[in-house]
Amino acid sequence: MVQTPLKPTPPSSDSGEAKRSKIEDIKENSHFLREPLASELLQDTISFSEPAVQILKFHGSYQQDNRDHRAKGQEKDYQMMLRTRNPSGFISPELYLTLDRLSDEYGNHTLRATTRQGFQLHGVLKKNLKATISAIVRSLGSTLGACGDLNRNVMAPPAPYKNRPEYQLACDYATYIADLLRPQTEAYYEIWLDGEKFISAEEHPDVVAARQHNGNGTIVHNSEEPIYGTYYMPRKFKCAVTVPGDNSVDVYTQDVTLVVITDKAGNLRGFNVLVGGGLGRTHNKEETFARVADEIGYVDKDDVFELMKAIVATQRDYGDRHNRRHARMKYLIHDWGVERFRQQVETYLGKPLKPFKKLPKWTFYDYLGWHEQGDGLWFVGIPIENGRVVDRDGLQLKTALREIVQRFNLPMRVTPNQSILFYDIPPEHQADIQAILDRCGVQKVADLDPLVRYAMACPALPLCGLAITESERIMPTVLDRLRALLTRLGLQEEHFVVRMTGCPNGCARPYMAELGFVGSAPESYQFGWVARPTKPG
Repeated sequence: MVQTPLKPTPPSSDSGEAKRSKIEDIKENSHFLREPLASELLQDTISFSEPAVQILKFHGSYQQDNRDHRAKGQEKDYQMMLRTRNPSGFISPELYLTLDRLSDEYGNHTLRATTRQGFQLHGVLKKNLKATISAIVRSLGSTLGACGDLNRNVMAPPAPYKNRPEYQLACDYATYIADLLRPQTEAYYEIWLDGEKFISAEEHPDVVAARQHNGNGTIVHNSEEPIYGTYYMPRKFKCAVTVPGDNSVDVYTQDVTLVVITDKAGNLRGFNVLVGGGLGRTHNKEETFARVADEIGYVDKDDVFELMKAIVATQRDYGDRHNRRHARMKYLIHDWGVERFRQQVETYLGKPLKPFKKLPKWTFYDYLGWHEQGDGLWFVGIPIENGRVVDRDGLQLKTALREIVQRFNLPMRVTPNQSILFYDIPPEHQADIQAILDRCGVQKVADLDPLVRYAMACPALPLCGLAITESERIMPTVLDRLRALLTRLGLQEEHFVVRMTGCPNGCARPYMAELGFVGSAPESYQFGWVARPTKPG
C-alpha cells in the first residue's frame, strides 16, 4: 500500500517556527542563482562577498586563498577553484586540450583528477573566471552543478567495455540522471556566455518528459526549477550508476546508487536502488557521522526517472534546512528510519518499490594498464598519483597526456580513483602510446608500488578553505614511511588501501579505506583501519 503523503515542512514560515540557515536566504534572494554573483563579477575586485561565494558554488567554483601566502595585515591571495561536470568521467579530446591550456593560461599549471570523475582547475583569478568558464562551455564541457546544494557529478564505472552492455547502460544512465537533475535556470549562460546557450548533446526525450511530469507532487509548478524549486536542495546530493559486482564507484557512499539489472541477453530490465550514503562529518560533533547506504528496493526501467524525482523530492521537502551539518539525506534516513523514508519515496513515486534483487560480491577495480574493450580496440588506464596532472621531478605526465590527445585524438574517462583512461585505441597505436608514456616517465602498472596505486588524498593545503592540515602534499612521504616499515617487518609483498584527507569531510573517502587518515589539527590525524579477514586454513 502507498502511504498517505506526509506534510512537508516549508522552507520558511511567517510565524518564525520553521527557521532556516542563512544560506537558504541567500538562495531565495539569488533570483535563481544570478545575484549577487552577476553584479560582483563586473566589479574590479579580487574576491567575492560571502553571498556571491555561496551562489558561485552552484556554477562549479569555490573561492579559495593560498594559505602559504597568508601574512598578517595583508590581503589574502584569493584564487578560484573550478570543477567540471562530466557524468561517468567522460572528457572529449577537445575539452581536455582546453582544460590543459586553461591550466597554463589562467591556472597554476596543473590539473587535478577528482574522486568524483571530474577535473579541477586551481589558481584562477577572479578577473579570469569568466574567460575560463566560457572556454570550457564552448568546448562542450560544463561546470554547472559541480558544486552547491544540488546533484553533483554522477559517477559510473569508467571501463568502456563494448561486449558487456551493462557497462554502456551505466554510463548512459549516469548521463540521463545528470541531465534530469541539471539546474534549469538560465543564469549560467547569462553570466558566463552573455546569454548564448551551449548544450553539449541533445537530451533523451524521456528525460525531457520526466522533468515536466508532475507525478504525485515531485514537480514545483511555475518555477524556473521544476524539480528543485526556489531553495534547491538542503545540501549536496551525490549519485552513481554501476553494474553488479563493480565497486569502482564506492557504491555505499552515495546518496543514491542505481545498479543496472539486465536479462541474459543484456537487455535492461531495471535497477536496484541504494540510498543514504555519505561520508562528511565534523570533529567533536558526535551527531555528525559517516554512513553507508541502505538497500531499499528495485525499480523497473520505465520508472527510474520518476523514482529519482521521488527521492529528490523527499530530501527537498523534508531535509533539514536549519542546521547544515544535519542537512544531508543520510541524516533524514537516520532520523526517520529506512522504512518511513521508503514509504515517502513510494508516495511520490505512486507505487511500491519491488524487492531488492540479489547481487554478486562487490569488487574494487581501478582499470589501470592495458585492456581489450571487446570490439577489437583497447583502453589503457594511466595512474595519476593523488590525481595531480603536472610536470615535475622527472615525471612529465602533463606533457604525456597532452601529446597523446593531440596525436591520436582519443577520448578519456576520469576514474573514481583519481586516474584516467584513454579508450578506443586501435592495436597499431598501442606501441606509440606506450612509448610516449615511457619517455615521459609514467610508470607501468607492474612497476607501481601497490601502496601508491590504491592510495588517494584530497588537495587540502594550501588552497582548500576547509583543510585543517596537509593531505596531498604529505601523502607520498606517508606512503614511503609505510613501505619502509613493511619492509623492515619482512612484509615487502603486503599492501592495503590508504586514503587521507586534511579535514573530516571525506572527499578522498578515507572512511572506506583499509587505513584512513583524517586531519584533526595541524600535523595531526585521526586514523582508523579495517583488518582483512583471514583465509580459512
